Amino acid sequence: MRFVHTMVRVTNIEDSLDFYCNKLGMIETRRKDVPAGKFTLIFLAAPKDEASAHATNAPELELTYNWESDEIYKTGRSWGHLAYRVENIYETCQKLMDKGVVINRPPRDGAMAFIKSPDNVSIELIQEGEALPQAEPWASMPNEGDW
Repeated sequence: MRFVHTMVRVTNIEDSLDFYCNKLGMIETRRKDVPAGKFTLIFLAAPKDEASAHATNAPELELTYNWESDEIYKTGRSWGHLAYRVENIYETCQKLMDKGVVINRPPRDGAMAFIKSPDNVSIELIQEGEALPQAEPWASMPNEGDW
């Protein structure tokens, strides 16, 4: 058995791609419109997984957009979260904040942070390797909202 992908439903393709690609840094690997089913599938890979994703060897994130759905998906947190390793948790969080992303659970411990997508999907960012030494402003930054 091999992990293939995680699917999350999105309500707005542009907002979701702005978040996942422009802010979080993921890369769109492929897209498929399915007129018969009235939906679009967009597959994303983390930068270090992109080459493998093209060869279908790495896990991907599948964004599913239903064309005629007026339903707003409010249960993004009910199933858990997505998790990605990052090279430097502090630099990653600062870049996200600079792009307007709220850091719901700051990396006070130098190891872990949480953010949310436009559709309320919780995303865990994990420091690659050992935790970084605690540093300000992160060490004293409070949580914002839920995560």
